[in-house]
Amino acid sequence: MLAPDWKDYKILGTGDGLKLEKWGDITLLRPDPQAIWRATVDFDKFDCHARYERDSSGGGRWIVNKKMPDEWRIGWREFKFIVKPMGFKHTGLFPEQAVNWDKLGTVVKKHAAVGKHLKILNLFAYTGASTAVLSKYGAHVTHVDAAKGMVERAQQNCNINGVARENTRFIIDDCKKFVTREIKRGKTYDCVIMDPPSYGRGANGEVWKMEDDIFDLVKLTTEVLDNPTFFLINSYTTGLQPQTINNILSLCMPNGLTESYEVCLPTEQDIALPCGCSGYWSSYDRT
Repeated sequence: MLAPDWKDYKILGTGDGLKLEKWGDITLLRPDPQAIWRATVDFDKFDCHARYERDSSGGGRWIVNKKMPDEWRIGWREFKFIVKPMGFKHTGLFPEQAVNWDKLGTVVKKHAAVGKHLKILNLFAYTGASTAVLSKYGAHVTHVDAAKGMVERAQQNCNINGVARENTRFIIDDCKKFVTREIKRGKTYDCVIMDPPSYGRGANGEVWKMEDDIFDLVKLTTEVLDNPTFFLINSYTTGLQPQTINNILSLCMPNGLTESYEVCLPTEQDIALPCGCSGYWSSYDRT
């Protein structure tokens, strides 16, 4: 599934383990593990603003070639999001997720139109693009992430899009611990979104490994759902197939419809760049 409706973002070229992107007026060259074909453009001919280079330790750094702002905004449909080159080659925004903003946004708007404002639990919610979109469309979103800086950025993304404060709740916490407490408190939600990392380590040394922990977390999270509408899982874990996510949802949420798909970005060369996969469960009632 290709991310729709980007005007401020383009992939100008891919290949040789790299992708050349245009973020508004800023051009960045970053590694991409999926782009294993030969380069579709001559990267050296582009006077990009910055290039991310890996080092021998497994990390890396941004090499700035010409003056650029520390951060700026780009638009998708009526929304604006903050872009800021950060460590581990990230920019604070994953444009391919427009696939899911579009998909979930359609459901949220249909419910809001008949007076039902879906309660969504957004886990591993990062900088909050989905929180901004879905709360603006009429949902009440509880945004949970363990990183304080990411939650603060999510609040900024909501603020610049004019999201009503009563439509969002921001939580800095370990996602599994938060879900466990919500179960004990008897709190329920209509929908869940989760975008867990491949690997992570908590403040107290807890280790998260996607292939070991994702099933149990999904099973646990189903306990906060009351008459659920949808459950979305997104994954960037290399080698984890869409059907695997589909199977997890089918086993944990048997009474509904499941589908899975690759999340991709279009390129100037008319090929799709695969970026990850998503699994989507929905109730039989698709109202």
